[in-house]
Amino acid sequence: MTEISAYNAILGRAAFAAKLGMQFGGERDIYQALGYSKDLTFADFYAQYERHDIAAAIVDRPVDATWRGPLELLEPANKNETKLEKAWHDLERRLKLKSRLVRLDKLTSLGHYGVLLLGLSDISTKTDYMIPVEGNVELLYVKPLGEGSAKINSYEDNPADERYGMPKYYDITVADKSQKSTSQLLVHHSRVLHVTADLLESEEKGIPVLKKVFNRLQDLEKIVGGSAEMYWKGARPGYAGKMDKDAATIDKDLEKELKDQITEYDHGLRRFLVAEGLNLESLAQQIADPSNHVDVQIQMISAITGIPKRILTGSERGELASSQDKERWLEMIYDRRQEYAEASIIYPLVERLMKYGILPESENYYVKWRELFSISEQEQVEIGAKRAGALKEYMQNPMAESIVPPDAFIEYFLGLTEEQKELIKQMQTTATDEDQEL
Repeated sequence: MTEISAYNAILGRAAFAAKLGMQFGGERDIYQALGYSKDLTFADFYAQYERHDIAAAIVDRPVDATWRGPLELLEPANKNETKLEKAWHDLERRLKLKSRLVRLDKLTSLGHYGVLLLGLSDISTKTDYMIPVEGNVELLYVKPLGEGSAKINSYEDNPADERYGMPKYYDITVADKSQKSTSQLLVHHSRVLHVTADLLESEEKGIPVLKKVFNRLQDLEKIVGGSAEMYWKGARPGYAGKMDKDAATIDKDLEKELKDQITEYDHGLRRFLVAEGLNLESLAQQIADPSNHVDVQIQMISAITGIPKRILTGSERGELASSQDKERWLEMIYDRRQEYAEASIIYPLVERLMKYGILPESENYYVKWRELFSISEQEQVEIGAKRAGALKEYMQNPMAESIVPPDAFIEYFLGLTEEQKELIKQMQTTATDEDQEL
């Protein structure tokens, strides 16, 4: 992509942004009336993530669930630890690789892309970052960076190159702790793992997670912040003063004393007022319940993000989360692992590390995640109790076996697997043999 085409793309996005909220031929601008921002940047998304509770949950909940548990790279049909498995384990432990990938995932979610800077052993000066990686090297560190710290400097403009239209160089800002400042590096793409999600036309820039719900987040700020302000001002109703019909006027001293009493009442511990010739009447409280309005915004956010409302709001434990919510959530995380975490982060990283001789080459490996759909101990007890009840009723009915044979009952009504059925048969055989011996 040339600078001209990139500039035209920016103009196109600006033109689209300008049309947001426009109605009646441009006579009405809903976005302007409601205070919505049109031109959003990475800084806007990052600020929302840092300060807005629901914005942080939108980013953190899927990422944390995706990477929960150990991250293992295995080769099938090998009982002993292979060279690849050992090298990955050592690398993950030395560099705390999984925690770095979690941060990379969150930074990618916040922006149009995220990058993982590979600190390789062939670097001796800062200018060496411009040189493409050649030959085998060692991996000294990895550094996750967001769009704000890793800006695309230029694109590959050779149509004959397989990376045509992809980033060629990055302007990367890194903190120099020794100098208490930052440094600017021009980095070749071979030293960077570029990660994107939710792509449309562009191959290098996706849609930030918070972009589609940004208006709803702003609405939540208005409702929740407004309700707090409403309570602050309306819970203590205030007073209206009415002169007694027999009183003429309030002299200056009495007026000052009354103001002092009201100030002490409002800010201190005074809970009574003395005002001769003046009747003070309490005004009605003006407080409304904002929960229904908040719920509407949460439902809209849940709909577009795919995060069940109970999980989004942090009530996913125990009886508060329905089985449907849990199943839908786990299916979403399973798909996210397979289609994004593996396809866009882990496998590209592993292939790059193999290419540079950091990991042994292998064509047959897979990622082992923590099991998502395993049932809890309480659920196992409940299932066992229900199976025991079903078996008791089956055994007490003399006509049961003539209608449903025992094997069919075990398989279809108790829902046991082939391994479980085989284990039961082995136990039955063992028990019969022991009885015969006795």
